[in-house]
Amino acid sequence: MAKIPTVAIIGRPNTGKSTLFNRMVGRRRAIESEVAGTTRDHVVYKIERDELDYLLLDTGGMGGGSTDKDLEKDVAKQSLLALESSDLILFTVNSKEELTASDHEIIDLLRKRKKSHVPVIIVATKCDRVDITDDLLTQYESLGIADQVIGLSATHGTGIGELEDAIVELLQKMHFSKNVETTGSDVSIPRIAIVGKPNVGKSSVVNALMSDPQRAVSPRIVSEMPGTTRDSSDTIIKHEEKEYIFVDTAGLRRKSRVDEDLEYLSNVKSIQALEDSDITILMMDATEVVAKQDKRIASMAIESGKGLIIILNKADKMSQEARKEKEFETRAALPFCQFAPILFTSAETREGFVKMFLLIESVARNRLRRIPVKALMRWYEDAVTQVPARILAKSKFITQAEDVPPTFVIFVKEPKYVSISQLRSLENNIRKTFSFEGVPIKWVTKMG
Repeated sequence: MAKIPTVAIIGRPNTGKSTLFNRMVGRRRAIESEVAGTTRDHVVYKIERDELDYLLLDTGGMGGGSTDKDLEKDVAKQSLLALESSDLILFTVNSKEELTASDHEIIDLLRKRKKSHVPVIIVATKCDRVDITDDLLTQYESLGIADQVIGLSATHGTGIGELEDAIVELLQKMHFSKNVETTGSDVSIPRIAIVGKPNVGKSSVVNALMSDPQRAVSPRIVSEMPGTTRDSSDTIIKHEEKEYIFVDTAGLRRKSRVDEDLEYLSNVKSIQALEDSDITILMMDATEVVAKQDKRIASMAIESGKGLIIILNKADKMSQEARKEKEFETRAALPFCQFAPILFTSAETREGFVKMFLLIESVARNRLRRIPVKALMRWYEDAVTQVPARILAKSKFITQAEDVPPTFVIFVKEPKYVSISQLRSLENNIRKTFSFEGVPIKWVTKMG
């Protein structure tokens, strides 16, 4: 599976970074404000294109402008990490103003600190007047730091298409490509991202999965101190003559608790690892309550269409009765992923490891599973009679798209009248008939 690239938007405060980010993702995700220093934490969103996908990263403003100097220093360090670690950089400048000392500071950093192969696009924002655009673009080109210069107005949407095409073109030149998943029998080695809060035992489990010779050569660092794992790393594990790629990730934290220079980068790498995986293992400490961050990770996996397995680690000292109570508590806390299997494990005793591989195999098959047309139609004809919605009862056709995870397209006369609750009823029914354990199901309604 190809790596998903990261595209970072950097620039001084009030150059329109968040407005550009929101326009590109098609929804209001980042806070827009005229107050310098509004965006403190980085916002990441997956952009999906026909040619390839990439993670778009919004950053705080560099170069000053706020009254909170401590915050300003923290933002600058994190934005510098974004500059140094991204695969493509969008440097925003305000076309309505002359280049400032802060702009030149960033220009100097781009010359000195970015990787030589990483392309830069200067994005001249707020280009509402066509008559001044050409002169400005020539001025920006003369700086000698950019592969391209593009003028646009994110507020009005002009120039956005040109920028998006330029991003794809430059990433393709760097040999990034679309992650294409096949529903055929020739399945590549599954990639499993182990994601969770810090200190739940992710690295310990990966170590325990390794063979003795492999562990002797390259063990994962294990510590009681949260945050030991700073980056995502691949480990090939062989089980019963079959290989699996386990990706151990840094612990994902809530943004309000990201208080170290490298912490945000660890979060981005974890999100990137999740996006690059086929299956996400959400690992939690069996002795702790389900946290908001656990819910966020599960949501990210489902939204990305990944297989999902919930592992409750450190369970070796729990009684069977305690485990039943914990499973009930976990299901209640994560009602939106009832389809995900729950497994109790212990890195210390290796309990649950054999079952883990069986679940991985099952989930991998279910992600690529296709229902024969006749069987799907028979199921649907019966299922719609049990849904309290006449609009679906009048529907005559359903098909399974080629997409992964399993995606079903229903043709109805008036798609806008099909509610989420009706689709949820269909999903519960299809899971009873065809299982699909461990994978999200997507529904599409079309006029027909």
